[in-house]
Formats: sequence, C-alpha cells, structure tokens
Amino acid sequence: MILEKYKRFLPAAGALALLVFCWLTLYSVRETQFVLITQFGRPLYTVTDAGPHAKWFFQSADYFDRRLRVYNPRPSEFLTHDKKNLVIESYVAWRIQDPKRFVETVGDPGAAEMRLHDIVWSGLSAALGTHDLDSLIAPTPETVQAGTMLEGLTAMTDRAALERYGIQVVDVRIKRLNLPEQNKQSVYARMRAERERIARQYRAEGEEQALRIRADADRQREEILSGAYKEAEKIKGEGDAQATRTYGAAYAKNPRFYKLLRTLESYKKIFDDKTTAILSSDSELLRVMMRGENGAK
Repeated sequence: MILEKYKRFLPAAGALALLVFCWLTLYSVRETQFVLITQFGRPLYTVTDAGPHAKWFFQSADYFDRRLRVYNPRPSEFLTHDKKNLVIESYVAWRIQDPKRFVETVGDPGAAEMRLHDIVWSGLSAALGTHDLDSLIAPTPETVQAGTMLEGLTAMTDRAALERYGIQVVDVRIKRLNLPEQNKQSVYARMRAERERIARQYRAEGEEQALRIRADADRQREEILSGAYKEAEKIKGEGDAQATRTYGAAYAKNPRFYKLLRTLESYKKIFDDKTTAILSSDSELLRVMMRGENGAK
C-alpha cells in the first residue's frame, strides 16, 4: 500500500535526482575564465577551453577570472643613485597564469596583490638605486632611461611572480613621480635660480645684439650724412662758380652799374638805424651817398 501510495512521485524524484546529478557533474567555462577542478580541496587539473564540461560529483570547480587586472600600490618613497628622494606612484597589470599554483600559494586576488606589492617595491627600489634623477626626468627624450628601466623591472617581476605564485605580470609603470614635501621648496628655489640665470643670459645676449645694431645704424648714418655733405658742397661749389660767372658777365656789360649795386649791397651790411659814420669830404663813399652813381668815379 505504501509503494502504491508514493509510486506516482517516483518520476518526479527521478527527474530531481537527475537534475542534482547534472548540477554536480556538469559545469560551463566562459572565455574569460579558468576552472580549477579540486578533489577534497586538492587541486587536480585546470580547464581553459570555453564551453560545457563534466566532472565527478564529488569534485569541485573553482572559477578564476583570466582577464587582465590592475593593481595600484600605495605611493612610496625611494632613493635614486644620486641620493635624491622621490615619491613614486605606480601600477601593475597582471593576470592569473597558473590557477593550480595560484591556489596552492596565495589563494585569492587580494593575497596575490600583497605578494606583488613586495616584489614590485623591492625591484623598483633596486632599479632606482642604479639610476640618477636626470635619467628619469630630462627635457630631451633621448636622455630619459625610465622606459628601459621599467621594461627590465617588468621582466624581473614577471619571472619571480610566475615561478612563485603562478601570476603573469604584463606591465609595471609609473603613474606619478613627485618630490617629498620637505624637498619641494628647495627644488623650486633651485629651479627659480636656474630660470633667472637663463633670463639674465638672454638679456645680456639681447643687449649685445642691440649694441651691434645701434653701432651699425650710427655707422650708416655717418656714411649717409658724409655723402650728403659731400654732395651739398659739390652743388654749392658749382652754384658759387655759376654765380661768379654770372656776376662776371653782368660786370662786363655795365661795370659802373655793377659797382653801384655791389656798393649798395655793402651799405646794407654796414649801416643800420644805430650806425654812425664819420666821412671826410673827399670820401668816395660820401659822394656816392650824396650824388648816386654819377658822383662815383
């Protein structure tokens, strides 16, 4: 009677058992995941192919993201080869490469980033200790060696993290490079002094160039004035010669009139309203003044 009573539930129970069995044995892997199969906590193998897979029901499937992760360590202070203190803020791009070793050594991403912090910090400290500040910060790209230093640091960190923790380090880069607060003012003072020195040099060069330009302009001015004076004297001489020829021609036509005209012109230069002249009665000048041209001999 009891079997007959529960017989109608057997198909449902069988279907439920089948679903539970499928749920315990079947699993799916995405393109962005690793699946680590463990048996009683012990890692067995890793599944990387995307799609449906099967396992024993007493085994477990642990999922891990295979995509790239970015870890941002806290800013730390380092010392360069030339004894300059720098505060560096960096980042680390990493991914899980070997899930089995990852689970055996660190277990979860948070613990992995703690291990990465130690490796990157020690590597960055050692790398900066072999480089001067000028090789990290410079106005010309040819002298900056930060890229080469970080490439070497990435390779070293990748080897260490992959061997120890099954982690692949893709890139290590510096986000920000700063000075400690106690050193900023002295550095700014040196920068200002350097800029003032360069400004003084530029001003001195400008003044020197201005002196050369003014000297050249003065020389050209003197040359122009000298040439103009020479030309003026030449024209003046030619004018005087022409005037002399004109006077001579006029004098030859009427010598008495020319003599009278020259005498009157000399009177204009000699006499004014304040001039007093004492002449003898037989003075030719007196005769000309009293009688005009007819009185002159």
